[in-house]
Amino acid sequence: MSDGLVSAAPRARRGRFWLVTLAAVAMLAATVSLGRWQLSRAAQKEALQAQIEARKNLPPLTEGEFLALDPATEAMHRPVRLRGLWLAPHTIYLDNRQMHGVPGFYVLTPFAIEDSNRTVLIQRGWVQRNFTDRTQLAPVETPSGLVEVTARIAPPPAHLLALGKEDAAPAASPGSSPIRQNLDLDAYRTETGLPLRTDVSLMQTGPASEGLQRDWPVPALGIEKHYGYAFQWFGLAALVVILYVWFQFIAPYRRARRVRRG
Repeated sequence: MSDGLVSAAPRARRGRFWLVTLAAVAMLAATVSLGRWQLSRAAQKEALQAQIEARKNLPPLTEGEFLALDPATEAMHRPVRLRGLWLAPHTIYLDNRQMHGVPGFYVLTPFAIEDSNRTVLIQRGWVQRNFTDRTQLAPVETPSGLVEVTARIAPPPAHLLALGKEDAAPAASPGSSPIRQNLDLDAYRTETGLPLRTDVSLMQTGPASEGLQRDWPVPALGIEKHYGYAFQWFGLAALVVILYVWFQFIAPYRRARRVRRG
């Protein structure tokens, strides 16, 4: 009976060895695969970032080229140069927007394009808020008459978490506040009755002017996040290898040496 127990012990150890080996291989394969996937996502976003930068450096689209875009999202981030009129009474101030870490407003004004029946919403720039009175808006100059604007094609203004129903306030109704938390372009088009393009907006470029700053933040693609996740997965894979070698080879070897010395 004792011989059977002795012969069964090595078989049990071998069984545990191969069970742990299979588990370690599976864990190693999973962590390495996830790390490589994160690297591939980072590479995709780096390619997207390079594409965005390349589009920014292209010659500006003309009015005709911009109006012919359908949809305009195909030329996202491309510069465009337009002539037209600012529709100042419909100006909107998007609240809780930051520039260089300072809270303020993005100032948006619809722009009637010359020699067309089309209007596009332009994100003109940023202005700091009044910290003692939120409703006190800093003066912003809006030129009258025909003007030329250089801008980049951009998505509609990003939405923030809205706790109230300020988005539903009519922008064009008498006495309504121009301050909004968010702006839905389809609803804004209905409110104002303007022939507004709703698939995109424009982001005015150039130096600070008219009381507005234009140091627009770059699109947040999260490339660093993917590299961070990849580092974590590869670090976990290395930890699996280290623990496997320690518990499967080094620790048993040290125990065997102690037994022989004893």
